[in-house]
Amino acid sequence: QVQLQESGPGLVKPSQTLSLTCTVAGDSITTNLYYWSWIRQPPGKGLEWMGAITYSGNTYYSPSLKSRTSVSRDTSKNQFTLQLSSVTPEDTAVYYCASGTGGGLGIEYDYWGQGTQVTVSS
Repeated sequence: QVQLQESGPGLVKPSQTLSLTCTVAGDSITTNLYYWSWIRQPPGKGLEWMGAITYSGNTYYSPSLKSRTSVSRDTSKNQFTLQLSSVTPEDTAVYYCASGTGGGLGIEYDYWGQGTQVTVSS
């Protein structure tokens, strides 16, 4: 059984950096062929893929968020992280971590975290 769990603050002030951690249990984030992604859903809107890190450490980002997004990993803790800088209220969303054999919104993810709500407000 593979379990992903997001953690981090639920409230972030504008202009600050949003930081979230996804802890993975039941599988290694270095498992061959797997991508580890961050996906968000703003209120009333669809899912937006943000970025991913692969089993080998390569990163990929949504063009619209690339300048502000960083995904990294800590293999010793079996965790991967999201950092989104210079946040605005438009970044308010439910944030998910997910894994599958590819990245982007057009694939089926094998595993999802439960999601964590992050509000950007002063």
